[in-house]
Amino acid sequence: MLEKLFPDIYVKSIYEMPLEDMYKKGIRAIAFDIDNTITPYDVAEPDDKAVEFFKKLNDMGFRTCLLSNNNKARITKYNRRLKAVAIYKAGKPGTKKLLAVLKKLGVKPENAAIVGDQIFTDVLCGNLGGLTSILTAPVCDRDQLVTAVKRGMERQVLKIYFKKAGIKDGHC
Repeated sequence: MLEKLFPDIYVKSIYEMPLEDMYKKGIRAIAFDIDNTITPYDVAEPDDKAVEFFKKLNDMGFRTCLLSNNNKARITKYNRRLKAVAIYKAGKPGTKKLLAVLKKLGVKPENAAIVGDQIFTDVLCGNLGGLTSILTAPVCDRDQLVTAVKRGMERQVLKIYFKKAGIKDGHC
């Protein structure tokens, strides 16, 4: 069961994702968490670097989605410049809305990835849904209270994962 909490890929930042390799392996859609994955949870709009990154993804042929447990106002405002499919109150780690958006995008789970900074929501959601799961280090140390509480447990899972994966410079 612990393996369901392990990501397929670990990167320190979304900008380090192996995009060419992912595309070669058949990944055609990427669902992103926003808060502490792309930007701190208290930043309302994406910076130019994030906007350019999403443009690059689209130019490469990836379909993109924002998949967040946050509310509609937050997701709508953040997505204005990214122009991705946006799903709010996603219910992660549940997979219902994730699988529905993949169907809407015309992509099978095995041809999609989910990217996020949390094991118990993003990674577990992706693994339960049959996607490639990508864990990023949080973009900052600030967390909402509910997330901060889970970080201690996540650190324990990450220690096991990093050891098993041979990652020496992971953050725990």
